[in-house]
Amino acid sequence: MSWETSSKTQPRVVKLLKNSIKKQRLAHAYIFEGAQGTGKMAVGIALAKTFLCRNAEDGNPCENCTNCKRITSGNHPDVHIISPEGQSIKIDQIRGLQKEFAYSGMESSKKVYIVEHADKMTVQAANSLLKFLEEPGSDTIAILLTEQVHSLLDTIRSRAQTLSFSPLAPEGILQKLLEEEIPKPIAALASSLTSDYAEALEICREEWFAQARAKVIQLTEELRLRPDYCLVVLQDQYLSFFKEKEQLRLALNLLLIWYRDLLSIHLSQSEKVVFFDQLQALEQQALQTSQKKAGEALQAILTAQARLRSNVSPLMVMEQLVLRLREG
Repeated sequence: MSWETSSKTQPRVVKLLKNSIKKQRLAHAYIFEGAQGTGKMAVGIALAKTFLCRNAEDGNPCENCTNCKRITSGNHPDVHIISPEGQSIKIDQIRGLQKEFAYSGMESSKKVYIVEHADKMTVQAANSLLKFLEEPGSDTIAILLTEQVHSLLDTIRSRAQTLSFSPLAPEGILQKLLEEEIPKPIAALASSLTSDYAEALEICREEWFAQARAKVIQLTEELRLRPDYCLVVLQDQYLSFFKEKEQLRLALNLLLIWYRDLLSIHLSQSEKVVFFDQLQALEQQALQTSQKKAGEALQAILTAQARLRSNVSPLMVMEQLVLRLREG
């Protein structure tokens, strides 16, 4: 949870905050808004660490003083993190926070509080926090984290500086997944499916996802090597695996990525290939499929996705799609 790590995924937010620190113009309250997994808590912790660091220099915490180490370990007495209890943040939690802040700081006069999922405050809790924000202390910073900024009271939003966190690029998600020791073929595919790191990590940890990837690769192999048996494979192995409509939507997304990879091969952009461990198979398919046909296949998959959303029979959608892909 450092500026260096966060600057790789949220460079604009980090630059703004570090400039404010250097100029000693930090706001008394911030709203960090953005999708889950975009690093809001990490930036909040980095800000708290820099604010409380005894030897901060050029907007960076030293990482070695007692304050830095205690924040890193999550047990600093002047950094308070509030999270929902059950489905909401309750007024008693905000009152408890106010009581804590009525006392002088344990390590210094400075204090930081972070409210996670701030949009889940009850009305009473939000109003209580509002009173807190209306009387800011010069040595206090409030950081509200939310995925639904418009669910916060207008009066709270007006008293805080809002910083929007950008969705992570696939490369950023891939790197974070690899740090979690997710196998690269699985991580690369998951990071192409969502811009939400938390969702990508959840996808990767489902054994079903690795099996789904293998099923899609198998179908493309049948299309390339044994096209006459494709419908048999579709019914015997494919549709019996992707039973639910949501599962079938995912399968179509995986097929879409495969044919985008095929188009990348035609355009001599193999560095963009997501199914990188299947590069040889993609190159062989590219020899058998023109660039025009690859583009038509992509359009056919997009059409299948639209038809599935329109509640057309999944069997009919997939049979017609496979027939069109077989023509390519």
